[in-house]
Amino acid sequence: MTRPTTLAMNGMVTSPHYLASQSGLRILRQGGNAIEAAIATAATVAVVYPQANSIGGDNFWLIARDGQSAPLALNASGRSGSKATLAHYREQGVSAIPARGYLAANTVPGVVSGWEAAYQHSVGKLGGKMAWSELLEDAIGYARSGVPVSSHQDLRGLVDFNAADKGFGNLQRFPEMKKHFCKPDGSPLRAGDVMRQSDLAATLEAISKEGAKAFYKGDIARMIAAELLDNGGVLTREDFAAHTADWVDPISVPYRGYTAFNLPPNTQGMAALGILNILNHFDLSRIEDGSAGFYHLMAEAVKAAFADRDEWLTDPAFVDIPIERLLSRAHGKAQADAIKQSTSAASSASVIKGGDTVWIGVVDQQGNSVSLIQSVCDGFGSGIMPAGTGVHLQNRGKYFVLDETSANRLQPRKRCFHTLIAGMLFKDGAPELVYGTMGGEGQPQTQAAVVARIIDYKMSPQQAIEAPRWLQGRMLDLSQPGTMLNLEGRVRDDVVLELMRLGHRINLTPDYSDIMGHAGAILIDRTTGVMKGGADPRGDGAAVGF
Repeated sequence: MTRPTTLAMNGMVTSPHYLASQSGLRILRQGGNAIEAAIATAATVAVVYPQANSIGGDNFWLIARDGQSAPLALNASGRSGSKATLAHYREQGVSAIPARGYLAANTVPGVVSGWEAAYQHSVGKLGGKMAWSELLEDAIGYARSGVPVSSHQDLRGLVDFNAADKGFGNLQRFPEMKKHFCKPDGSPLRAGDVMRQSDLAATLEAISKEGAKAFYKGDIARMIAAELLDNGGVLTREDFAAHTADWVDPISVPYRGYTAFNLPPNTQGMAALGILNILNHFDLSRIEDGSAGFYHLMAEAVKAAFADRDEWLTDPAFVDIPIERLLSRAHGKAQADAIKQSTSAASSASVIKGGDTVWIGVVDQQGNSVSLIQSVCDGFGSGIMPAGTGVHLQNRGKYFVLDETSANRLQPRKRCFHTLIAGMLFKDGAPELVYGTMGGEGQPQTQAAVVARIIDYKMSPQQAIEAPRWLQGRMLDLSQPGTMLNLEGRVRDDVVLELMRLGHRINLTPDYSDIMGHAGAILIDRTTGVMKGGADPRGDGAAVGF
């Protein structure tokens, strides 16, 4: 293990950037609650980790307090623009929604609406006393004064700024991206350089004074919509003004005496719970963690859960998704019974690629817990940063398809298939484990790994996060004809050979590979009151407490 598990009793924050974790801890130490600390953390990380998230992206929340039977769930994802029609994209001569450019920025950013809805809940239901402006103070300061680029975000090594990749990379082709994230000579910022975002500081300052209306109903929305529409985009000022974050019912499955909660569609929370629903029918005490049997079972469970996800997942306002049946014990048993111990099953080739996201966990002394995830989809999202705003817009809407027979087909004002999920485990009416990760298609898989290793294998949060991980799918290279089982290089040679014998196509990654996601977790010991937090060494995160 590279780090110890962080222990505290008064409050804890874990996030994928140490400065963001410190912002949340500052709020907790000043008497703020978990929601207030989460907003401060999320605001700072949107500044200091721009490759993974932005106020031009979306977020989702699970919010819990002791004594409740389930967490509250908040969907702050944006809908597609009113001009986002199949006909419009066909007129542009594209067969799929591009990952970059103005056509990629086709959904309204939901982040700021999520912050405000959660803040209003804090004030109205939890007695929150912290001023809204105080929660954004660190973020504004970091945007204006600058922060050092970390070794994990050295832009020279990111595909996003690979000048030779004219389609997906070469983000310096967009003037505002070049202005904000490159040096005067045009070369991308490197580790140790100072990254300053004065336009973003001004935007955040307006939001700190006026709230979310400054973003959705003021000059910021006007500037964003005007530039998009001038370049063939599909978001209007009316789309911004009509946006709302929505409180929704979480979904759940039982797991080993706990109840696992996650976010409902339009997210892939159904896949994360689907994996656990299958694992319920196996005795993991008889399967060694890290063995070939362990990775084989996990990969096969992922394939089964993803088959359901790929068939059904979209905006539930447009399609009746049979969640109750898909997460039923009977369905999980049937999926488990179909897994063969002696061979690898075929799987559909998912179209998901991308995984630049941040997950934040917070627990306070009053028994409030937050599991929050925030993202722009691919690194730096669409690459579009409307001049004067400092806001780079997400490309989440690339997951819509231009096939009118698909459940996830593009339609105006529709939420798309969303990879973002946040997890919690409850026991006896209280949250005991708060967990999540970045990683696109890897999110349900890593969530399952964290839960199994903490609950079944009795690991500490830090041990569970650092243990070798897998990624079943096609996320790394969509040109592949089928899926692969990606394993970190630390997996034993005999295990790799046995998995190959079982029929898995294996790809070995570096030992602590960034593509496996940046996970985090906080485990609450209800007997002692001790909070046990972990952060991922694959990123720049820190679990901090007091």
